[in-house]
Amino acid sequence: MRFECTNLNFTYPGSKIAVINNLSFSMKNPGFKALFGPSGVGKTSLAKMIASPNFRGDNGIVTENMDIILYSYNLERLPGWSSTGTHLNKVVSPEKQSLKERLIGIFELNDVLSSRFSQLSMGQQNRINLIRYLLQDFDLLILDESLANVDEKLRETIILAIKEMFNNKMFLYISHNLLEVSKFCSQILVFGKPSENKGCFMIQGQDCKKGYHLDKKKLDLTMLEIMNAF
Repeated sequence: MRFECTNLNFTYPGSKIAVINNLSFSMKNPGFKALFGPSGVGKTSLAKMIASPNFRGDNGIVTENMDIILYSYNLERLPGWSSTGTHLNKVVSPEKQSLKERLIGIFELNDVLSSRFSQLSMGQQNRINLIRYLLQDFDLLILDESLANVDEKLRETIILAIKEMFNNKMFLYISHNLLEVSKFCSQILVFGKPSENKGCFMIQGQDCKKGYHLDKKKLDLTMLEIMNAF
């Protein structure tokens, strides 16, 4: 399981400024990887390119043993007027019913299943939406701020559970939380600030899993390395 970019470039139609400029990197093996950096450096643009079949193959993005790539993002909305529980029942296959129930419990959403999506808080909406993606078939799931507006303790519980339950899948995590990506991701692609003419750097994270014992010195070094990179 691997994907890589080689000399990838991208400019939006009508613009003269490249969003992605000569980007090369490789990520491999299941687990949590991350895109990290300030707003406006191209993280979401890159994520959408990875998820789009139009950019895979001869256009700079190569995937290996990854047939299904999904992209989940913050503020994504669910259609219709049915309750969130009804919607999840419609999109989940019978063999994944037990997985659905387990995820709902871990994500602390049992109390909102009878409510419409529009009645939920932002954090609840993001959690329902993430469950919807986890119940689909995928090899790589891109999480673009998908746990925004979720409190820190529950966010950690969810990340650790996903890493344990889907240990044969790859996740690309986009977040502005420096501590979080340093602790839970194994590879972190850090985007430098264009104004300072900095490129992108691959940093090794701590890749903490359920039951972890944190080495604070190593974590501090990882965070410092990331900060110096951008």
